[in-house]
Order: sequence, then C-alpha cells, then structure tokens
Amino acid sequence: MSQHAHQVLTELLVLRAQAGQRDAIGLLVRHWHDRLLRHARRSTGPADAALDVMQESWIEICRGLHRLEDPARFGPWAYRIVTRRSARWVGQQQRRRQVEQAQASEQGEPAREPDDIARSDTADAVRAALRRLPAEQQAILELRYVEDLGIEQIATALDIAPGTVKSRLFHARQHLRNIIEKVNP
Repeated sequence: MSQHAHQVLTELLVLRAQAGQRDAIGLLVRHWHDRLLRHARRSTGPADAALDVMQESWIEICRGLHRLEDPARFGPWAYRIVTRRSARWVGQQQRRRQVEQAQASEQGEPAREPDDIARSDTADAVRAALRRLPAEQQAILELRYVEDLGIEQIATALDIAPGTVKSRLFHARQHLRNIIEKVNP
C-alpha cells in the first residue's frame, strides 16, 4: 500500500472511530499495530514487554481518540503515546536494575557488562551500539531512520520542537558513532 493510500485509510478510520463505529477501531488497530509494536520493541527490547506497552498504548489511544482534532496527525500522535509508555517501562526497568546492582555490590558480586558489540558483524554492531544509547536517543534515531518520519512528524511524536529534534538527532548520531569507534578503532 502506498504511503498516500495508508494515510487516507488512516484518516477515514479515525473519522469513523470518532463517529462511534466500533469496527473502525478494530481496523485501525489492525492497520497500525505492527508499526507501533516495532517502535515499542525497539524501545523496550523484549517482545513480551513491547506487547505489554502496546496493550497500554492502545487503551490510551482508544480513550483519547475523540480528542484528536486532526485525523491526519494520528500517526505521530500514536507514536508519541507509544514512546511515552515505552519510556515509562524503560525507566521502571532501569530503577529495578539499579536496585539489583546495589544489592549485588553489597553482596560482593562483580557487575557484568557483556561486550556484544566487539563480537558481531556490522549490522549487529550497529544494533548493539543502538541498545547502549539512552532510550531517548534510540527513539529519535529509530523514528527518523527506521520509521522514516520527517522532522515535523518526529517533533509531534515526541512532543518537542523541530529544532530540538534536529539537535537530538545530531547528538544521537555522534553518540552512536563514538560507541562504535570505541569498540572498532
């Protein structure tokens, strides 16, 4: 399906869902779920975590759909919801890991950090390096280069100014480059 046809179908489904046609919500989920799930998966990692994030995201999307004023903005709006839900999940996991590391250090166990970048081919090395970036930098790079969103769409999805998107993309690319260069000098 062409990008234009995808956009038109999305707008139609949003309008139908806002008008109370329940079947439109199911079709909207079917039409968008895989794209949004990939985004959640890149942010959260484990498939089961991404599915949990998506379940919460779809509940929020369905509840808030009536407030979406411009059906053409559904994609960036939905990505923003998934991004926020994913960031919340990542934050919870980081707090859990910090507690576990603190407990391990109290018990004298060494901290483990696998060096998966050095042992992989180029594509795997980039993926491994991406996983080492902060969640915010991962999200912005993936929205730009994997989901092929433009600056304005990313700004909407992440609820930031377009200039901030450009700056964050620059810094995320630099950080990614530094990680890869440290492992493969």
